[in-house]
Amino acid sequence: MPLLLTGRAFRRDLERERALAVYAPLEGGAETRLLRRLRAAGYRTELTSARGLGDPEAFLLGLHGVRPPHLGHHCVGRDAAVGEVQLVMPQLGPALASGAPVVLWMLEGQVLSSAEQASLLALCEREPRLHMVVELGGSRSLRWTPLRAALAA
Repeated sequence: MPLLLTGRAFRRDLERERALAVYAPLEGGAETRLLRRLRAAGYRTELTSARGLGDPEAFLLGLHGVRPPHLGHHCVGRDAAVGEVQLVMPQLGPALASGAPVVLWMLEGQVLSSAEQASLLALCEREPRLHMVVELGGSRSLRWTPLRAALAA
């Protein structure tokens, strides 16, 4: 249990690898303790879901457009079925502007394709302050591997 008390080994591996794949117990709790330890060490933490991510670089770092959901053949007014594109701010823009290192903890990472995982890994290598933790599934006990190794498997 010393891992959950200090989180030093997790933080050391995260700083060395920049992106980790995590397999956490399904009852939860381990992630919250690690997030608290990272915040105490000076990291800004962001929590998001991998579902509906689309292009990771555009969603996380760029200004991007979002359309409302498709309404099918229902007539709900002029131009309503097509919908207007609304611009959405990048999720990590304000966090990276602060200058502190940022950890993005991504839930439900098992839905990501290998190309999306590779894009996240490249994003971490390009942005020196960004670290990524991607939950790729459940396990009896908390364990992690470098995302690079999980991608190769």
